[in-house]
Amino acid sequence: MEVIQVENLTKDYGDNRGIFDLNFAVNKGETFGFVGTNGSGKTTTIRHIMGFLKPQKGKVLVMGMDAWKNSCEIKRYVEYVPGEIAFPDLKDGTTFLKNQAELLNLKDMSYATSLINRLQLDTSANLKRMSKGMKQKTAIVAALMADKDIIILDEPTTGLDPLMRETFIELILEEKKKGKTILMSSQMFGELEITCDRVALILNGRIVDIADINELKSLPYKSFKIEFNKEEEYKKFKKLKFNIIRDQVQYNQVTVKIEDKDINRLFKVLQNYDLKFISEVQYNLEKHFKDILFKMEEEKKNAELEMNKEEKSSNNEEILSQAENNDKLQTNIEQPCEDNVHNEDDKEEDKHEEIKEHKEKTDNEKEGSKKIGLENKKKKKGGKNV
Repeated sequence: MEVIQVENLTKDYGDNRGIFDLNFAVNKGETFGFVGTNGSGKTTTIRHIMGFLKPQKGKVLVMGMDAWKNSCEIKRYVEYVPGEIAFPDLKDGTTFLKNQAELLNLKDMSYATSLINRLQLDTSANLKRMSKGMKQKTAIVAALMADKDIIILDEPTTGLDPLMRETFIELILEEKKKGKTILMSSQMFGELEITCDRVALILNGRIVDIADINELKSLPYKSFKIEFNKEEEYKKFKKLKFNIIRDQVQYNQVTVKIEDKDINRLFKVLQNYDLKFISEVQYNLEKHFKDILFKMEEEKKNAELEMNKEEKSSNNEEILSQAENNDKLQTNIEQPCEDNVHNEDDKEEDKHEEIKEHKEKTDNEKEGSKKIGLENKKKKKGGKNV
């Protein structure tokens, strides 16, 4: 049964701030973790689940009820520790916890007393003068003493020292054994890995991955870091057919990923080598999410490189196209010029022909006139002789 359902939940504050299209569900009796950096969207999501914020898009259901429309009804079933604790104007922690018990109609304070003792909380301290850690402890006691079915915790270990964090983890595991449904946000991978069944990684308001803790713990392979005393043995080992996922030449060191069924074979081979050390590399929640983020970063870089290549190719094609257009334009400009040169040459040639023809005609006329003159002289001379 899904106790908490988040469907396409969106709250956009602008400038890529907010939460966007979140989808996940928390089953009855499940402990669900929410991990991410400050500003990633953890608190905004939890405030929607508590009914403090109205979604811009999507919806949140708690026990089948709309978290926004049925906010008051939902709080009857939910224990809540906020990320930012602001106490009312009361004298001390004791007064505050008694007031909370009256609001919850809680008569038996034995469990509250047990929580106070285990968390080493001084309830007589002034609420306004409490340290961050003491305020956190007081809020945890106020939430858990109600013994409700659903527990929602927004970074509950902030301000607690390491010893109190261990105590808090013990308390959550006890609540889990009671069958409580728990949603807890944190920046600490370790505490989520110990307490949770599943953990969601949220980044920039979007869920990147939801990891199943049991699956991470039961992976069919392991990784070992191996360092050799001698360089020649390091090089010799590398020639064997083992899956080397990391190679550190400067240290004569390799990291080998190997299936469980082949681990004995690996150790049998290593008996013949002079090793400086060998250690198992634990594959935990933090490494799982870091691998995912690294892969995302690599894909982003590759996409950017591909985009740059495409832009460069497009620019080159545009330059070539422009050059071709320029060549065509230059050809069109030069062609009429060549035609004009040819036309001018033809005109000049025609002019020379006309001059030549005119000269030949004139010469012919002169030659004809000369011949006529000679003939007339001959005639006159012939007449005198008669």
